[in-house]
Amino acid sequence: MKKSILVIALLAIFCTNNAWAQEVADTAKVSILEQVENWYAEHMNYATITALMAVESSFIPFPSEIVIPPAAYVAGIEGSSLHTTDNYTINVLLIILFGTLGALLGAIINYLLAMWLGRPIIYAFADSKIGHLLLLSSDKVKQAEDYFNKHGNISTFIGRLITVIRQLISIPAGLCKMHFGWFLFYTFLGASIWNVVLALLGYIAHGQMDLIHAYSHELSIATMVLIALVVVYFIAKTVIKRIKK
Repeated sequence: MKKSILVIALLAIFCTNNAWAQEVADTAKVSILEQVENWYAEHMNYATITALMAVESSFIPFPSEIVIPPAAYVAGIEGSSLHTTDNYTINVLLIILFGTLGALLGAIINYLLAMWLGRPIIYAFADSKIGHLLLLSSDKVKQAEDYFNKHGNISTFIGRLITVIRQLISIPAGLCKMHFGWFLFYTFLGASIWNVVLALLGYIAHGQMDLIHAYSHELSIATMVLIALVVVYFIAKTVIKRIKK
């Protein structure tokens, strides 16, 4: 009797392990890009797009390039959380709209904080430990402020299209107490154009979906290599700065 129970238990463990091993093997077959695609298709929605773009537009470092293009890519996949209509173009336009609203919300946060706190506190925060963790510095804030002073109110529009300046241009607008109506108008216009550009990347990628899937393994390897190179670059840059000090 005991032997029978032991045999049954061993068979159960063997079958379970086989099922688990098969699951691991099946997961391994799915490339990193496909896993990312599946995650976006299941979890991304218009509320999260708005929230993430609000974060991107505030002083918190978060690239819009990992929000809008993948969202536009999966919007045409039937069954995804972003596939709200059978018209792919309408889905992409909705992504652009909610992404722009999120960018506007984040910019307003920067504007109001800068207006209420004032220049000394903003610069002190940028040079604090928390500010450095957020990749801020007084030099970056000054760069954005100089850009604003040089180009005037229109800089809130142009600045939305320039890397680094895009996230910080709302701060000098708040420091200078720019007219809020014009601030909203120029910010919305600049953010819209930027999101259209990003959405077009996702739109083009969606048109090449079969090609991307065919070479997903190679693209995954290339992506990992690129990430590794970026990490090595930033580590080397930090080490060199410390050596110079």
